[in-house]
Formats: sequence, C-alpha cells, structure tokens
Amino acid sequence: MSTATEHAARIARDGFTIVPNVFNAAFAEETLADLERLTRVLGEGPGKNIFEGLATVRVYNLLAHGKIYERIAEHASVLPIVEEVLDRGCLVSSLSAISIGPGEAAQPIHADDMLIPIPRPHVPLVCNTMWALTDFTEENGATRVLPGTHLSPDNPELGRSYEGSVPAVMPRGSVLVFNGSIWHGGGANRSGDTRVGIAMNYCAGYIRQQENQQLGIPREVAKGFSPRLRKLVGYGIYRGLLGHIDKCSPVDLLDGGPPRRVLGE
Repeated sequence: MSTATEHAARIARDGFTIVPNVFNAAFAEETLADLERLTRVLGEGPGKNIFEGLATVRVYNLLAHGKIYERIAEHASVLPIVEEVLDRGCLVSSLSAISIGPGEAAQPIHADDMLIPIPRPHVPLVCNTMWALTDFTEENGATRVLPGTHLSPDNPELGRSYEGSVPAVMPRGSVLVFNGSIWHGGGANRSGDTRVGIAMNYCAGYIRQQENQQLGIPREVAKGFSPRLRKLVGYGIYRGLLGHIDKCSPVDLLDGGPPRRVLGE
C-alpha cells in the first residue's frame, strides 16, 4: 500500500492519484440508500445547465444531513494525503453527492480553482476527492483528467474540446484524490446505469470555502462533530491568527463556555 507521502508525490507529478480499498461494499450501500432518502426528502432533481448536468443529480451540504458523512470528511486513508498536499490547517470546502445518469453528456473540462484570481501554476490551494460509491468506468462517466495540467500556466477554456484526457477508472471503494488545478470533468454516461460519487473537497486554511460550512451546518449538528472535524469545517484558527473572534477560537461558540483567548495581547 502506498503511503500518504507517496500518493502526494504522485499528485505533485501527475495532478492526481487513486487510493484503492478505502471503504467496503456495506458502507457504499448504506451511503447510497441514504442519498436516495435525501434526494427524495430534499426534492433534488437534475441540474439545469451543461456544467451541473442535465441528467445529473447533486446533493450538497451533506455534513448537515447525517453522521455517515462525517466518516468521509476525516477518513484516515484519505485525509492524511490531503494534509500532505495542503497542510494540516486545511478546511472542508464542500461535501456533495454527484449522480450521473444514463445519457448524460461529458461535463466541460475545467479546473476547480479557476475562480481564484492568481497566476498559474501556483502552490496547491484546493485538493479534492471523488469517492466511488459505484464502479467508475469509461462507459458510465468516470471522471476524466488531463495529467500534468495542474502545472499549466493557463486555465481551460470552458466548452472547448481537449485531447489527452484519461478516465479515472476505479472500482467501488476507491477514491480519486487530485490537485484542484488539474483540468478535468465528469465523463459522458453511455451506459444504462447511474454513476454515483461523493465529492469530498478541501481547500487551504486561508481560502474561502465553496460551501459556507458555519452557516450551512446547524450549530447543534456541529456540536456533535469530533474535535478534528470541527476544525475542518472552520471552527478553529489557521496558524494562530486567521479566523479568530475577538482573539478567541470560534469553537468556543460550540462549547458554550466562556471565551478562551488564544491570541497574544
């Protein structure tokens, strides 16, 4: 088995790596069943544009909807790789489900950090993961990546076709981990089955999260998080300074005790 350092080295070189055997079939089935429940309860349906997909159903803010998703955010086989790419001060940026239905067209090639207005290439700012709840095949829409493009000085032009992409084919239970600068996109689903993945995305501690975790997750739910997960969603301070409230850690808002100053006078 590769170590977190070895996986991070592959990401530095190629822009991505695949971690096998992260979770078992029982976990996949439990998660799939819960996603079916959430889709029904929340009334989610297919997207309304080519980027989110006209035959793709997405469910966002999963940490607010069930304990099972907490196990994904701080998984011992994946989070250490993300910490190698970013650092231990990284944050949960978003946690969502992506179900690509039969007949879906390929998603436009893009980079997940395209909206961050700094010159490329740059230090890793975003490190994202895709959890295969079903087998990912070239026929059912496996994520397509363009190896090495995280080192390109350019962002892809949305809507343009690019040569050289390869499908991240992987069996259920695997996790794709990639630098947010790599050019990629969901593949076309030419099969009769739905491809289901969990997008567990992280960002550097000094970058704004894609989903507003502190407002999106009810405080009563966040109180039940582990100490590590509390910090991952933003109830902490990056490098002793960023994110404080009157020189105190925001985690005090969860604990209900008196504020404890963590910054020097």
